[in-house]
Amino acid sequence: MDHPRTAGFHHITLVCRNAENALAVYGGLLGLRLVKRTVSSDDPGAYHLYLGRGAGEPGTLVALVEWPHASAGRWGIGGVHHLALGTAGVPELLMWKRRLTDAGIRVSGPYDRGYFTSIYFADADGQIVEIATEGPGYGIDEPMEALGRELKRPPESQLRGHRDEGGIAEHTHAEPVPEITGKMRLRGIHHISGITDDLSRAHDFYTEALGLRLVKRTVNRDDPEHEHHFWAVYDGSAVAPHSAFTLFGWPSSRRQARPGIGQTHQVAFRARDEEELGSFRERLREMEVDVTPVLERVYSRGFHFRAPDGQLLEIATDGPGFTVDESEDALGEELSLPPWLEPHRARITGDLAPLT
Repeated sequence: MDHPRTAGFHHITLVCRNAENALAVYGGLLGLRLVKRTVSSDDPGAYHLYLGRGAGEPGTLVALVEWPHASAGRWGIGGVHHLALGTAGVPELLMWKRRLTDAGIRVSGPYDRGYFTSIYFADADGQIVEIATEGPGYGIDEPMEALGRELKRPPESQLRGHRDEGGIAEHTHAEPVPEITGKMRLRGIHHISGITDDLSRAHDFYTEALGLRLVKRTVNRDDPEHEHHFWAVYDGSAVAPHSAFTLFGWPSSRRQARPGIGQTHQVAFRARDEEELGSFRERLREMEVDVTPVLERVYSRGFHFRAPDGQLLEIATDGPGFTVDESEDALGEELSLPPWLEPHRARITGDLAPLT
């Protein structure tokens, strides 16, 4: 029997203290479309927002859960270090740098990461966000039909301590960028980078559980003593968009990720439908991985489980999608509630702060 293989990311869920402030960054400043405003199934008094492209295409979705009374989280083993969103090329990346800088946000980069160029900043809650270019791609230092077979060491000029940091800091777009133009628009999840204490164990898990394939073995350009591996949906000739999951290997670290404000809650991968979802669940149980029951989320169905290092993961179905209770033109304009909470709408809306 063939094991199921994910088509890539479904969404990533970030924890924020205040939904209005987070929406100002991801919606207003970064231009992601609010495709659903609903509430947390665990706490109907707090927002759960979904932002993405179009009608909420899987792989473009950033979900925000509001935990106003939580403590600050931190990155570490078993957690996400940063989320990367994609843009077209270096000219557009420099426009993003200028737009963010003019908004009072501290930006680092652009850095040549070999396979793409990127900038970094922190959102309103401290979550590290990267914006990365589409190319040049993973085939720049090895054949596309043989990705991930050898450890590829980057040129010294790309490594911390050897870069022209002054020139990098000054490199930006010449004019203010008040509007987000066509090619500049963010294209969804470029990659997600986490931290693990065992890259070999992680490889076995993500290939066996999700069907991802190793597409790059390199080193962390900011910490070149440690390796940085990339897995993705890869057919031997191309790497699918919205599918690259990368891990920094910290084998001797005791710094564990801590959930909370400014940290990723979970990373969700795609299942085509409920039948495939069931196949993933069966596969994980064969691997003796603890899985939750299938959860009804109205817009998708899914279940949670953890990677060996503790990273919380989800597999979620592509459908039924966000137009199940709103028209595509009106997505995100009104508060949507699951049927079991609809009788309590008046109380719930009274507890929620308005979103502009």
